[in-house]
Amino acid sequence: MDNFLKQWGEAAYTSTGFFWMALWAFILGYIISSMIQIFVTEKRMQETMGENEGKSVLLGTFFGFISSSCSFAALASAKSIFKKGASFVSSIAFLLASTNLVIELGIIISIFLGWQFVVGEYVGGLLLILICWILIRVINPKKLIEKARKNLEGQDDDEMNDSKDWKKQIRNEESWARVAKKYKMEWQMVWKDVTVGFTIAGIVAAFVPDSFFQTLFINSGQGKTDFTFLEILEHIVVGPVAAFLTFIGSMGNIPLAALLFGKGVSFAGVMAFIFSDLVVFPVLRINAKYYGWKMSFFILFLLFAALIGTSLALHYGFDLIGMLPDPSQVKIQDKKHFKIDYTFFLNLAFLAVSGYLIYLGFYKKKDLEHSMSEMAPKSPVLEKVLKYAAFVCYIWLTGGLIIKFLN
Repeated sequence: MDNFLKQWGEAAYTSTGFFWMALWAFILGYIISSMIQIFVTEKRMQETMGENEGKSVLLGTFFGFISSSCSFAALASAKSIFKKGASFVSSIAFLLASTNLVIELGIIISIFLGWQFVVGEYVGGLLLILICWILIRVINPKKLIEKARKNLEGQDDDEMNDSKDWKKQIRNEESWARVAKKYKMEWQMVWKDVTVGFTIAGIVAAFVPDSFFQTLFINSGQGKTDFTFLEILEHIVVGPVAAFLTFIGSMGNIPLAALLFGKGVSFAGVMAFIFSDLVVFPVLRINAKYYGWKMSFFILFLLFAALIGTSLALHYGFDLIGMLPDPSQVKIQDKKHFKIDYTFFLNLAFLAVSGYLIYLGFYKKKDLEHSMSEMAPKSPVLEKVLKYAAFVCYIWLTGGLIIKFLN
């Protein structure tokens, strides 16, 4: 019993420590995302993208890069852009970029995993888009695309007022109040995933033995860096399965990805785990609601094939140029999370910025009307499960921290 209580305390302390490490990055990322969504709307994106496929793919990638990292927001935006006339491949490029190339995800990855994984995330995001583009050109699913457009004809989109010049908007206090309201929405979209994800990471760190990971990921283990092709392929396939079982998004999965790498899972397997937020059942179901089941399964095939190809290319490419990261560099379990360092001051600074945004959007300009951007239809059951799971996590964390500091 004493051993369990000690592990409980360590798990809760590790989870809260992980979140403290990442707090300023979350705030910075969501402020940037909120600003982009207010000042650069879907209508402006679509008007800029044009008809040329190469140009539209590049612009879809760019607009995805500066957009939200929430999978549900990305799915809705990609659908809306596709419905308004963008090519299918540019919509896929937007979807992949908005979940893999976003700024806040890169910052979180740099904190927990190091610069090699940041390079892998951004290069891999581009490779995912390139492979999907090639597969679409080779397969040329014209009938599926036409049918998907027909499925969208009866669906309504919220039209936003894009008449104001963004240069004027950025100097307008009311525009920043809208940024504040969007910032609140960003947190509303992810708080359950982040809570559950960071709690799971702490529990895994404290309770799950290395032997479990060595069974799940063949030939993994601390200190192991040499893997056969089949072992790497198995890690790549199991990575998305592990991500699916956690039921959380990419931001909440990063601490767990760091733990997997520290336990000896291959670089390719960890990258596949990070890339896998669009190959899970909730995304499959949402795409089916938008485009029909055939197109949904085709998108799943595209993304999973691209994920496998990208993870393999990254692993062997990094190995060729001597850039494969060393698992021993990941020491997040051994860190003293709460100390007076740059993280402490950055957290205080960005908490102050958050406080000002809350004051501006919900007190000074509380009567300001704000159009809410569309979100993909989430499963009410899954959302309820996640909500209650998050509350259980808070009870678990509170109890564990009390045990940790009383002993």
